[in-house]
Amino acid sequence: FDEFNRIEAEVLSVVSSQIKQIQEALKNDLTRFQFEGKDIAIDPRTGIFITMNPGYAGRTELPENLKALFRPMSMMIPDYALVAEVMLFSEGFEDSRTLSRKMVKLYKLSSEQLSQQDHYDFGMRAVKSVLVMAGSLKRANPDLS
Repeated sequence: FDEFNRIEAEVLSVVSSQIKQIQEALKNDLTRFQFEGKDIAIDPRTGIFITMNPGYAGRTELPENLKALFRPMSMMIPDYALVAEVMLFSEGFEDSRTLSRKMVKLYKLSSEQLSQQDHYDFGMRAVKSVLVMAGSLKRANPDLS
């Protein structure tokens, strides 16, 4: 579940009991269990993962009973230049290191210089989209460097 702490507290309470049921079935190595009054199959490879963005407006704190069901893990901002370099190299660009540095510099300057509007996106998804498009253009024109 993405941005789990955007869910309202009342709903989180219900979700907490449902997740607990699923986790208990998995702990007990069950192949079937009762869920919401129905007998359902469960895959033993099932995992439940949530992401949260604490500190943002509109986010709620998770209730303690729900926090207890998950193991916390911190994330950090990825190295855009390294990700871009690997992606460009995998798309066939030989000078991927230089190109990735230029790409990241362009996005960083754009995010700092352009006005802060919702339709501007300089995050990793946007960078990845441009790199995938560059790879498509490279495959369509293999002679270009």
